[in-house]
Amino acid sequence: MKKITLLLSLFISVSLFAGQVKTGIEVLRSQKFQLLAGKRVGLITNPTGVDSNMKSTIDILFEAPNVKLVALFGPEHGVRGDTYAGDKVDNATDPKTGLPVYSLYGKTRKATPEMLKDIDVLVYDIQDNGCRSFTYISTMGLAMEAAAENNIEFVVLDRPNPLGGKKIEGNLTEEPFISFVSQFKIPYLYGQTCGELALMLNGEKLLKKQCNLSVVKMKGWRRKMNWENTGLEWVVASPHIPHKHSSYYYPVTGILGELGYVSIGVGYTLPFQIVGAPWIHADSLTNVLNKLNLQGIAFRPIHFKPFYATFKDEHCHGVEIHIMNYKQARLSEIQFYIMQELNKLYPAKAVFNNAGKDRFNMFDKVSGSDQIRLKFSVNHSFNDIKDYWYKDVDSYRKLSKKYYLYR
Repeated sequence: MKKITLLLSLFISVSLFAGQVKTGIEVLRSQKFQLLAGKRVGLITNPTGVDSNMKSTIDILFEAPNVKLVALFGPEHGVRGDTYAGDKVDNATDPKTGLPVYSLYGKTRKATPEMLKDIDVLVYDIQDNGCRSFTYISTMGLAMEAAAENNIEFVVLDRPNPLGGKKIEGNLTEEPFISFVSQFKIPYLYGQTCGELALMLNGEKLLKKQCNLSVVKMKGWRRKMNWENTGLEWVVASPHIPHKHSSYYYPVTGILGELGYVSIGVGYTLPFQIVGAPWIHADSLTNVLNKLNLQGIAFRPIHFKPFYATFKDEHCHGVEIHIMNYKQARLSEIQFYIMQELNKLYPAKAVFNNAGKDRFNMFDKVSGSDQIRLKFSVNHSFNDIKDYWYKDVDSYRKLSKKYYLYR
C-alpha cells in the first residue's frame, strides 16, 4: 500500500509540472489579443518565438484579425535565425509576410525613430537562456529605451527562464564593463524571466528612460522549474544552444571560452559541455576535478577533434562535464575550478600567461569586472575570487523579489 501511495504521489507531482506552462503568446491569444487590438505592432522576435504547437508568433500576430502587425525587428541571429553567431544582421523584407525587418544587431542595436514612426506598440517575444551575456536581454533593454524615447508602448510576452527562478550567481556588472554582453548591472545568472527582468529594469530606473511597460504573464510556471519541468519543446536559441540542456552548460564554460585558451566544445558536438586541448592529459584532469567533489557535478575523460573554432582539426583531450544534480550544482564556478586545476597540472600553461591578451577585454566584459581576472591571476585559485563572485547575490535576490511574477 505504501508503494502504491508513493507512486501515486510521484505521478501527481510530475503531472503538476508536465505540459502545464502556457507562454505569454498563448495567454495573449486566449485573451483575444485585447492588449494589442487596433494597434500598429512592431514585433521583436526570432525562431524561439513560437506557441506550444511550434507556430511562429510572427504568423500568429499577422493572422490575428484585430492586430495590425507592421514591422519585424531582428536580434542577433535574425528574425528567422538565418544569421550566424556574431554576424551582422541586415535590414530586409520577410519573405513570408512581406513585412519590413529592421536589424537590431548590426550598425544599429537600438531602434531608431525612423524604424518606429508607424508603430504604436513594440512587442518582445524571445526565449532567453537565463545568462547575462546572452544578448537577447540586451536587445530587450535597448528596445525598452527606444520605446520610451518615442512614446510608444512596450509589451513582453513572457517565457520561462530555462535555468529556473532560483539560481543567482556572479557579481553585478561594473560601470566600465557595461557592454552588449553585460548590458545591465545584474548578476551573471539572474534568476528571473525576461518579463520580471523588464519590470525591474524599468522600476529601478536601470534604463536611460522608463517605458510604458506591460508583461503578459505565463500560466503554470514556477520558480523551481528548470526547462524539463515546463513541458515545452526547445527551439534552437542560437547555433550553439541547440538542445534543451544547452542553457545549463552555457554558464559552465562560457566565460572560459572567451579566452580561446582551450576548446569548450564550440565547434564540436558538445558546445559548452567539454573542456579540452591537445596538451591536456584527459585522465589526469578528470581525476583532480573529481577529487574536488563539486556538488552535483561529475567529470569523465573525453577525446575529440573540433570541426571548427578553437583547435580546429586537432586531437584534443579533456573532460566532459556532467550535471548530476541540477539543484545542487553551482554552474558558473565550474570553469574557474577547471582553470585552477589546469594551472596546477600545467604551470607553464597558466591561463592568463597563455591566452591572448586581446581576449582579456571580452573576458572582463562577460565577467562584468576585471577583478575576476586580476584576483585569479595571483594564485590561480577560485578561493581568491569566490567572495567577489558571490558578493552581490544576496542583495540582488532581495531586490529582484520585488518584481517576481511567479512563486
